[in-house]
Amino acid sequence: MEEIVLAADTGRNSGTRSSKRLRTTGSIPGVLYGLSDDSIPLSVKWPELRLALTTDAGVNAVIQLEVDGERHMSIVKDLQRHPVKRDVIHVDFLRIDPNQKVTVDVPVIMIGDALEVTQANGMVDQNLFSLTVDAPPMSIPNEFEIDISNLTVGDAIRVADIGLPEGVTTEADPEETVAVGMITRSTLEAMAAEEAAAAEGEEGEEGQEGGAEASSEDQGDSEDSEE
Repeated sequence: MEEIVLAADTGRNSGTRSSKRLRTTGSIPGVLYGLSDDSIPLSVKWPELRLALTTDAGVNAVIQLEVDGERHMSIVKDLQRHPVKRDVIHVDFLRIDPNQKVTVDVPVIMIGDALEVTQANGMVDQNLFSLTVDAPPMSIPNEFEIDISNLTVGDAIRVADIGLPEGVTTEADPEETVAVGMITRSTLEAMAAEEAAAAEGEEGEEGQEGGAEASSEDQGDSEDSEE
């Protein structure tokens, strides 16, 4: 695993105005905390932070944060974004111990094609998009892939079906649904309409048969009267 080093500057003032000025220069205000050590206000260059978070590990990348010549093993615990522009406006770094597990959210990705579900005019509904796990810092999974190729309508993939690497654990309910094969509402409505039309057709045929029998009986009565 390639080491990611990110330089941080501790020479920033606190306050909203100071943070705004930092962001105009391309820096993001933040804080480093954890492991019972003092919190350190800092700032990092946005292009460098973005580069650190666009590796295969994504937002769970282990970062060696360089602060005043000292490196701190850390992960990004929170990225605060502007509610409208969605620009990153603050970042929280959490110190981590290489010998202690860290709690992170790992993305869950569906792979494959559920052909039986598709052929039934259904869809695969993904209910869980990330799984919270406890993992050693150097063994944090990049993502969990779930293969939906053998999924059928009414069938489900659950947390227990996700293969966790050695040393990685989760406290999530093993029976929690990750993805399920289901019939769409439009398909159900179309099926109901077809059943209703078929039922009406059967009733119409029965009515015609009943009318034909009645007509035959009437004809017989008429012949008897003439005699």
